[in-house]
Amino acid sequence: MSSPAATARRSAAPAAPANPRSRVILASLVGTTIEFYDFYVYATAAVLVFPHLFLPAGNPTTALLASFAIFGAAMVARPLGAIFFGHLGDRRGRKITLVGALLTMGVATFLIGCLPTYPSVGWFAPLFLVILRLAQGFALGGEWSGAALVATENAPAGKRAIFGTFPQLGAPIGFIIANGLFLIIAWLLPSDDPTRPSDAFLAWGWRIPFLFSAVMVIVGLWVRLHLVESAAFEKTVKSGKVQKVPLASAFQLHWRELILGTFYMLATYVLFYLMTTFSLSYGRAAIDGKLPGLGYNYTTFVMMMIIGVVFFGIFTLVSGPWAERHGRRKTLIGVTLGIILFGLLWVPMLSAGTIGVMAWLILGFTLMGLTFGPMGALLPELFPANVRYTGSGVSYNVSSILGAAVAPFIAVALWSYGGGSPFYVGLYLSAMAVLTLIALLLGKETQHVDMEA
Repeated sequence: MSSPAATARRSAAPAAPANPRSRVILASLVGTTIEFYDFYVYATAAVLVFPHLFLPAGNPTTALLASFAIFGAAMVARPLGAIFFGHLGDRRGRKITLVGALLTMGVATFLIGCLPTYPSVGWFAPLFLVILRLAQGFALGGEWSGAALVATENAPAGKRAIFGTFPQLGAPIGFIIANGLFLIIAWLLPSDDPTRPSDAFLAWGWRIPFLFSAVMVIVGLWVRLHLVESAAFEKTVKSGKVQKVPLASAFQLHWRELILGTFYMLATYVLFYLMTTFSLSYGRAAIDGKLPGLGYNYTTFVMMMIIGVVFFGIFTLVSGPWAERHGRRKTLIGVTLGIILFGLLWVPMLSAGTIGVMAWLILGFTLMGLTFGPMGALLPELFPANVRYTGSGVSYNVSSILGAAVAPFIAVALWSYGGGSPFYVGLYLSAMAVLTLIALLLGKETQHVDMEA
């Protein structure tokens, strides 16, 4: 039996240490960098590789649309992942849930790099690709909200929006790593046909970025296994407020926030996938092709995109202090108005030669950083701690269906409808941004909410 003195010493023992700021930043940044790296690797392969290797030969436009349809399938799985991992995160804790999401994503991406192609196994090739793509989407459904919660629930007072930009910064960093690796491989395995990768690239080179994901996952796991739970979650456990079914509680008590959060993200998602996925198809399409584009070769256009993505990263960081100074809602209203205008300027900008195209990429990615950055704080702030993982994750990922899942597919269809002109694609972006603007006008400022409530 323990002595009274020993009992007193245990009672007086200090609480578990909080996560150091450097660990919070690294854990939220590394994980989302890996997740977005995996998604960008797939997005690039969806344009360069999969129409040639995983679908039957035929109309190239049809093959591209089919490849984008598989790409979009992951977005359907993301809300399911948000529900599953959100349930675990709100009941069992943020740490173990983040580790599970990262492992799921990494294994799925690695296995895509091992898949047989259509000439080898026929329709089993796209079937296996769809299954693993669904697994990627399922994992990403739980990754973002967990990383955002690690950042914001551990942020110092008055700096939630600043800390919330670090998981968002994983998107531009992941893009640069993924596309930089593809560029190196394409340089080592050059093609004589600017519209098609080399035979060596199609035979084995494309697999390297997928297999490399395993190395990045090991690094991410090492960082995340050193986290401790946030004070907000620990307080929820101690106060007995953990919900048996967080999803049911979120829909019953916070349905308005779920709807608003979904539409807050809509313009961000549409802009995101138009600038990173559709643009690669449009930029590489021949000027005099069946579906006219800008006519750049792969290497040149990806280098131009990487320059634009640097602005994405810079203005993601800039958006944090702005959102702290002016509030999340006011900042995003101004940026969304900018996105509406940007969508109406596609044709004049893209018709102005390389300078115009470069300005289009820089402006689009700058707006992307400014709209994406504040979301890391805004969506978690909409919900109380006991349903925060589920609520923020469902809003973020349902929006992925309305925006990202259909955006590349709709964009190619509108591109074709316009006879090669991007006018209707830009108009589509502006229309989605109007819906986001309406949601922001209906919503309230969340800057001063108590994250431990």
